[in-house]
Amino acid sequence: MSQKARIDVKPVKIPRWSASTHADEVSSNVGNIDADNNPKAAAHGSSEVIRNPLTGLPYSESYFQFLEKRKHLPIFEYHDKFMEMLRQSQILVLVGETGSGKTTQIPQWCVDYVRLKGALTSKGGRRSVACTQPRRVAAMSVAARVAEEMDVSLGMEVGYSIRFEDCSSPRTFLKYLTDGMLLREAMSDPLLDSYGVVILDEAHERTLATDILMGLIKEVSQQRADLKVVVMSATLDAGKFQQYFNNAPLMAVPGRTFPVEIFYTPEAERDYVDATVRTVIQIHLCEEVEGDILVFLTGQEEIEEVCKRIKKEVDNLGPEVGELRCIPLYSTLPPNMQQKIFELPPEKRPNGAIGRKCVVSTNIAETSLTIDGVVFVVDPGFSKQKVYNPRIRVESLLISPISQASAMQRAGRAGRTRPGKCFRLYTEKAFHEDMIPQTYPEILRSNLGSVVLELKKLGVEDLTLMRALEMLNYLGALDDDGELSPLGSIMAEFPLDPQLSKMLIASCDYNCSNEILTITAMLSVPQCFIRPPEARKAADEAKMRYAHIDGDHLTLLNTMKTCSGVTIILSTTEILKMQTTFGCSLVELWIVLD
Repeated sequence: MSQKARIDVKPVKIPRWSASTHADEVSSNVGNIDADNNPKAAAHGSSEVIRNPLTGLPYSESYFQFLEKRKHLPIFEYHDKFMEMLRQSQILVLVGETGSGKTTQIPQWCVDYVRLKGALTSKGGRRSVACTQPRRVAAMSVAARVAEEMDVSLGMEVGYSIRFEDCSSPRTFLKYLTDGMLLREAMSDPLLDSYGVVILDEAHERTLATDILMGLIKEVSQQRADLKVVVMSATLDAGKFQQYFNNAPLMAVPGRTFPVEIFYTPEAERDYVDATVRTVIQIHLCEEVEGDILVFLTGQEEIEEVCKRIKKEVDNLGPEVGELRCIPLYSTLPPNMQQKIFELPPEKRPNGAIGRKCVVSTNIAETSLTIDGVVFVVDPGFSKQKVYNPRIRVESLLISPISQASAMQRAGRAGRTRPGKCFRLYTEKAFHEDMIPQTYPEILRSNLGSVVLELKKLGVEDLTLMRALEMLNYLGALDDDGELSPLGSIMAEFPLDPQLSKMLIASCDYNCSNEILTITAMLSVPQCFIRPPEARKAADEAKMRYAHIDGDHLTLLNTMKTCSGVTIILSTTEILKMQTTFGCSLVELWIVLD
């Protein structure tokens, strides 16, 4: 069923829309605890002091406040069923809508299972629970939330592990970590002996590391009958996971159903960034219901540009218009700035004008994070995807159209707690005819050189990826028999592309380790040079100050030498303000220094 609608607002030019109503299942965060740590008894007003079995201390008041919120989550009522299936099956596939609570609650239940079972490692240590995330932002934010819900300290009983940062301890029962970090751990612990339960979250995203982990864990599970595996997906296309894990049982957790009205543009937009700004202003001025806005863009530069333009437009409309607070969200933002997405929206004006929060995000908000209060979604239909060109052997990030599955996930963000609206900045015909049904798995569009090196280190021998093997042989990582050489074994310890690993190791022979270490670090973070739309000429001139006649690598070295002192003496806020002056992202340089 569809209808036509025309929406025009002055003084801002607004695109026209054709509307269709779409019912989307939306979910909410969820939880429960096992019998030994029973929240149901706690909630019934028992006078007995209830102690946290993980710390031995009485539960705080905030624990019971979080518990009340968790009771309203869709997954709450599935606690007993999940625990029974976990006891009966070694591998379990769980499907739950984004926001159903699976990421925060399932790991807590698994902690109860491991703790009550009393499983020990081969060295006599206590086993824990690992929950993988495809993105570092999700690993950090979810770990912080779960630590609050479990009434424990972040970094102690609950921790996280991401590249360049390990916030865990020997006391950690539950660790959230990126899929790549668990893969690194498997190199030193091939049977994953440290863990009693391994949870692969967001498996539907099919990242390179997750796909490899699924193959690895399938092998490990055949050697460790006591290892429990939970594969969690936000989409109903879980049959392939069941089939891969020998017809593993499936548990489905439905979400709440709220209608999401979807609007398409009648014609393709020439400039989706400009259309995004106009649409956000349209929503803020025209929509009479309260609710925040979530915008999806492709990267940091677009996000910062849109935030500035929206603020300027709203300021020009005068004080009678409600406050619209723009909050950026992308992976390289400092953690304290990422947490602003969870803040409450601005208050209403005295004249009744509605205040809103507008989160402008990459596709990280598509499935990995759930933001309360979002009622409106603006979807331009693009994201950045890693693409490898085997002919020229170059890997790059390209802005590409999203898949239909991603579009549906984005729309679902609008109807999580109540009916919402999704504004798609593309035509309905483009959605049905031009977008592919599912995003291609990362393993089909990536350079597999580092993957083959890792698999060799893990003892996987039946590899027929000839181009990757050829490169590793050229670098000296393989011997004449195709086995991992002593050099290759050292290279595999570095979480880097093989070329960078070899360069770093060889630098010792040429007495240039400090310089090569700097260049390697610079190549391991996102692009540091920036060109803000309002200061492109100044940014280009600033970049020329670092240019070296011998190429990009020495240019990066000059950049780091020039700016490193600045990053040390400035605060985070001052760094963000001075980026245009230096023509590069000082936040990225701060990460390199760290």
